[in-house]
Amino acid sequence: MKPRFTTALLLLPAAAWFVAMLVLPLIVVFVFSFGERGPAGGYVPAFSFDNFLNLGARWTAFKNTMVLAPIGTIACLFIAYPLAYFLAIRASAKWRTMLLILVIVPFWTSILIRSYAWIFLLGGKGLPSLIAALGLGHIQLINTPFAVLVGIVYGYLPLMVFPIYVSLERLDKRLLEAASDLGAPPLNTFLTVTLPLSMPGVATGCMLVFILLMGEFLIPAMLGGGKVFFVGNALVDLFVQSRNWAFGSAVAVALVLVMLVTVTAYMRFTRRWSGGRDDISLM
Repeated sequence: MKPRFTTALLLLPAAAWFVAMLVLPLIVVFVFSFGERGPAGGYVPAFSFDNFLNLGARWTAFKNTMVLAPIGTIACLFIAYPLAYFLAIRASAKWRTMLLILVIVPFWTSILIRSYAWIFLLGGKGLPSLIAALGLGHIQLINTPFAVLVGIVYGYLPLMVFPIYVSLERLDKRLLEAASDLGAPPLNTFLTVTLPLSMPGVATGCMLVFILLMGEFLIPAMLGGGKVFFVGNALVDLFVQSRNWAFGSAVAVALVLVMLVTVTAYMRFTRRWSGGRDDISLM
């Protein structure tokens, strides 16, 4: 009993923090979702399902989120994996640290400033003017789903690179040498050795990026220009501008449920793909 008591005592601060900062706010949001909007906004206690029945009014936000978040995650994966592979397998130790620092550099600047930079690059005086000067016609880039995806990939790429890099860096290089000695072509070696052993990093990176994208607000607001908005933008509108806390809470509860179902299905898929192992993590 003494080791159990010691373990419980050590976990108590983390458990208290988890309950206070995550569980209790979720309970409050859940309770608010059944209430009503007050005459001057805010929340009035009630027990009604009208807020959930009215979720269709924000269908566009849910649709954009459920379409662009997975696409952005996949785009980050396809760009991050070759980069992480080069850093972990091909790059020399002399340059590896410098290249890793370059991957981190965007995080040294606020995402707000970086988004303003992309507004200029994708706006009328940026890439569209260059394309028009080349005689390729006028192309609208800003305030489009493409602009939002560009901002997503730029902003979240490091979060995908590092889990994959750690997984590949821990890979036993002798396995690659053994596959080469046995006559396996490079592609077969990658598909049968490198890729399966790096799946923990892939799964972790995809999970990090996807979960954060589901609640993204700033990138759609700035690069979407009010034409491409996520559920996060709808929540800001409901809580800050419309002051309809009850309906906003219902939207938040629906978003949490969608994320819970999606993440659970994803974890089951990755576990089944990996042969039932529970090692889809960086630990």
